Amino acid sequence: MAPRGHRLQSAAALLVAAALVLLPGVVAVAVEPDEVLQDAALEGRARRLSAELRCVVCQNQSIDDSSAPLAKDLRLIVRERLQAGDSDDAVLDFIVARYGTLELLRPPLEPGTLLLWGTPLMVLCGVGIVLALHLRRRRADAVPAVDALSAQEQARLDDILRERK
Repeated sequence: MAPRGHRLQSAAALLVAAALVLLPGVVAVAVEPDEVLQDAALEGRARRLSAELRCVVCQNQSIDDSSAPLAKDLRLIVRERLQAGDSDDAVLDFIVARYGTLELLRPPLEPGTLLLWGTPLMVLCGVGIVLALHLRRRRADAVPAVDALSAQEQARLDDILRERK
C-alpha cells in the first residue's frame, strides 16, 4: 500500500490534470501582459474574438490559448483593428479575408468547408461500418459449420421427427 503522502500527491496531480482538461479557457490563456489593452471593454471584445479564431500553427487551439508567435501576431492584429474602431464582425471579416475561412474555429457551412463539417460524420459512419462487419464476422465464426448428415444420421433424424408427430 502506498504511503499516505504519495496518495495525496497523486490525488492533487489528478485534480490539476482534471482542471487542465475541463477548464482550458481558464487555465490556458497565452495572452502576454504587453498585449493587454488599457480599455477593459476593448480587451473583453479582443478576448471574445481571439477565442473564436484558430491558431493556424496549433490547429485546435484558439489564438487566445496559443503561445505560437503567429497567434501573438493575430492577437495584436485583432487589438489594432478594435482600437481603429472596427466592429467585431469587421475584425473577423478582416482576418477571414487575409487568412481564409478555416481561421475561424466555427467556420460557416459553405462549399469550401463541406469536407471540414462532413469529416466527423464520415468518420462516425466508417467506424460504424467497421464495427458492424467485425460483429458479423464474429457471429459467423461463433456458429459452428454444419456438415451434411450421413445417410444413417439422416434416417435416424427422420425417425425421431416421425415419432414426435
